[in-house]
Amino acid sequence: MAAQPWRQAPASAANDSPATLGDAAYLRLKDELFAFRLLPGERFSETAMATRLGMSRTPLRQALARLQREGYLDMDARSGWSVSLLDFEQFDHLYDLRLVLETAAVRRLCESAAAHDALGTLRDFWLVAPEARLDDGQRVAQMDEAFHTALVAAAGNPEMARVHGDVTERIRILRRLDFSSAGRVACTYDEHGAILRAILARQPEQAVMLLRDHVEASKTKVRNITLHRLYTARDQRR
Repeated sequence: MAAQPWRQAPASAANDSPATLGDAAYLRLKDELFAFRLLPGERFSETAMATRLGMSRTPLRQALARLQREGYLDMDARSGWSVSLLDFEQFDHLYDLRLVLETAAVRRLCESAAAHDALGTLRDFWLVAPEARLDDGQRVAQMDEAFHTALVAAAGNPEMARVHGDVTERIRILRRLDFSSAGRVACTYDEHGAILRAILARQPEQAVMLLRDHVEASKTKVRNITLHRLYTARDQRR
């Protein structure tokens, strides 16, 4: 099976208190993946992982099956479990699809007299004075995703929004790394603000240009950060 970019469950799932041992195992394992303590391509057995995490195999199996469904892990009957590889070519394809959907949504919004009302929540968050901005990278990462999701939803095509939601889920594990570098929070506020102003001024070409530059810059940043983290993690194993 071809390697796929890792998928991540909706952001809210990572914040919920684990109600069961299976949930606790899932969160522990996902943390191992996100921190690159488990590297792409790395193989492991259920027994070894249960010992590593200090938990029984029943909840661990539940967590492994869940992460397999989400695309984080692969299972082979002969060789056991392995961490899914990161496929940067497919990652690029997903970003291309995301841009197609978002630029189409932006053009629709620029043509809509109702866009001002539909984007009220985004205006309230992103078009604020610098001293009113959040400085929590994790929170701004969540709001960044919500910004792009809201733009597509506001365009009024539920099928477009559904496909965009799937793409968003599939790139989330890498996309979140954008906010681990200094300065990206401020840049995101500036870039989102400029996109919103162009939409509200009904300037489609300007809005699309700004959106494209914003997404391409983010894609380049997360690719470089991911490669650096993988290199560092592998170097520390030697």
